[in-house]
Amino acid sequence: MYALCVHPLGIDYRVSATIAFLAAVSNNFWWNRHWTFKATAGNAKFQAARFLVVSLAAFGLGLLLLQFLVAVAGLPKVPAQAVAVLVAMPANFLGNRLWTFK
Repeated sequence: MYALCVHPLGIDYRVSATIAFLAAVSNNFWWNRHWTFKATAGNAKFQAARFLVVSLAAFGLGLLLLQFLVAVAGLPKVPAQAVAVLVAMPANFLGNRLWTFK
């Protein structure tokens, strides 16, 4: 989604990251709740709210890193996004494991 927005559509890389995040967050909630953490016994609305908080925090971390990697370090946009996602992913996982779906 990110690469499609950045290259063929020519959307700013920060906006593209936001679009990709929004497209992924609801899908990710379902898979994390049902498969990764098998937490279907909990209150879905409560879990969804916590999931969104954790996801937004991880997205913020990734977006800051993406901005740094592109604007300061001069990395190409798609590889920079890949690095940003890899760095934010453990924070997202731990936040959901320890708080959202505990």
